[in-house]
Amino acid sequence: MISLIAKSACEGLLPLSYGSATLTEAFSEAITSVMPLKGQDKAVSAALKDAVGAELPGPGRTTGNAGARVVWSGTGQAMVLGPRVTIAGAAVTDQSDGWACMALEGEDARAVLARLVPLDLRVGVFKSGHAARTLLGHMSCVLMRTGKDRYGLMVFRSMAKTAVHELEIAMKSVAAQR
Repeated sequence: MISLIAKSACEGLLPLSYGSATLTEAFSEAITSVMPLKGQDKAVSAALKDAVGAELPGPGRTTGNAGARVVWSGTGQAMVLGPRVTIAGAAVTDQSDGWACMALEGEDARAVLARLVPLDLRVGVFKSGHAARTLLGHMSCVLMRTGKDRYGLMVFRSMAKTAVHELEIAMKSVAAQR
């Protein structure tokens, strides 16, 4: 008899640590796409505040914390990383199995990302609480600044191994320069 075994997107790939950068898998109970219907932004934001303690973020921002984070992921769209939600007035879809989520942290985290992300990641520009839909090497990703030296990354699950590989090469490169 054959049985399926559930595995996380980065199982067997993480954690990694080189120099002063560490890459770990980040887990949420669920990842839910929330797209307010026309004219429902305020109501959906209030419903999210009641459900998870975080409102809809503005463009390029996040709200909440590690327990329940709402991340801007495109025009009229946010991702809820945390408990499962059902929100009236919004198109809501469970995206949990479609994404690999990672956390990159440490003094060298920004230097590692600078090798892969075409954004200005300086502290005064990409601040804590900022988010961007961008590239990580050649892959699409959602990048979040979640702390002083901490970033959250979301890539499509099918790209998890490639993302870890690219980040590992960048981590080794930065560590070698120390």
